Amino acid sequence: MMTYPAFLSLIAVLLTTTTVSVVLPSGQAFAQSEQQERKTRRTPALRAKVYDQLARAQALADEDKTDEAIVALDNVKEKAASMNSYELAMMYNFYGFIYYNIEDYNQAIAAFEQVVEQQPIPESFEQSTLFSLAQLHMMQGNYDKTIQFLERWEGLQKGDIPAKNLVLKAQAMYQKKDYQAASDYINKAIERVESDPEKGVAEENWYVLQRAVYYELKQPRKVTEVLVKLVKHFNQPQYWVQLGGMYGEIGEEEKQLAILESAYQQGFITSAGDIFNLAQLYYYHQVPYKAAALMEKAINDGVLEENLRNLRFLANSWQAAKEKTQAITTLRAAAQLSDDGELDAQLAQLYLNQDAHSEAIDAGLRALEKGGLRNPGITHLVLGMAYFNQGDYVDALDQLASAESFERSKAMAQQWRRYVETERTTQQQRGDLLSAASE
Repeated sequence: MMTYPAFLSLIAVLLTTTTVSVVLPSGQAFAQSEQQERKTRRTPALRAKVYDQLARAQALADEDKTDEAIVALDNVKEKAASMNSYELAMMYNFYGFIYYNIEDYNQAIAAFEQVVEQQPIPESFEQSTLFSLAQLHMMQGNYDKTIQFLERWEGLQKGDIPAKNLVLKAQAMYQKKDYQAASDYINKAIERVESDPEKGVAEENWYVLQRAVYYELKQPRKVTEVLVKLVKHFNQPQYWVQLGGMYGEIGEEEKQLAILESAYQQGFITSAGDIFNLAQLYYYHQVPYKAAALMEKAINDGVLEENLRNLRFLANSWQAAKEKTQAITTLRAAAQLSDDGELDAQLAQLYLNQDAHSEAIDAGLRALEKGGLRNPGITHLVLGMAYFNQGDYVDALDQLASAESFERSKAMAQQWRRYVETERTTQQQRGDLLSAASE
């Protein structure tokens, strides 16, 4: 009943709003890192006089004196021939930091790429820079570069690949439309977090990515499973609506109705489209009164337009709920907006059932005048019955004769015509007897 809601436009935002970790450690941190790295990789020392010059550039950058900070770094760069690999790497790291802060990402990327080209440098420093480069390239839409720098990072990793790296790789693969690879990486990342007793739940945007990947792989049941988690852990209105839509997609309409009804009760169903879909579900599941009540409230609140489609559906819902007065009122309003006579014909039948014969005749004549009827013979039949009930045998027989000319109403019209003729004859005979008796 409900089509799968569009959410893929959101994924692009989530995938491109990556927070890049660009950190400038203190001199003490440099020394500690250096001591640790020497255990596994021999790296030259960062001399104090070089660090002081770099720190001066950082201080200028912190005061938003970007141009002066870059000039200070340029002065340091003039002495590059006398600097070791670690000092050069730190200099380029400061360049990258400054360019990143002023959102000149291309220059930042170029600087950070120079960092990792200086060898040897502390392994942790190289890894953190490689990851920052992967994130920056992701922001810039350079997905192949993102994967390239992540794989360089992985080449330095001694233990398991952290989940955040797997997610970033999944994001890049998703953007490259390699959905199967994206699925492998995001699934592994989420499984790792969910299996951790202290965490148990992954980040929200990880599930959003997983859902999008399953959607692209045309695995609606997997999409549904992810949405169940999103509803359970994050309770956002859009996830409830999307979960309802997916239950409809996989043919579990009862769950679809239950989820959307619960969402409505929580105030999550607010858009015109979602309200109309829920009303349709009520009608489809034979709860027409709820459908009508929901539609009427939405129209009265101005959420749904008082247009032909909505009024027609509302009238049908009231009629199915056997609320005849509301059905007639709504159908009359809908008929006024319709160019064809179909709704007036339906209204004529309702009036006839209510023994409102004059109103039935007016509505039936309007229906024939407007035209465009799917079954005009039935309207002639209704008119014949209404005229008969008013004692107008001539007009009744005329309408019944017209009804006989249509195949779908022919048999019933013939029965009614015989009945009306019999009644007319009976009335005439009775009249003759009364006339004779009075003489």
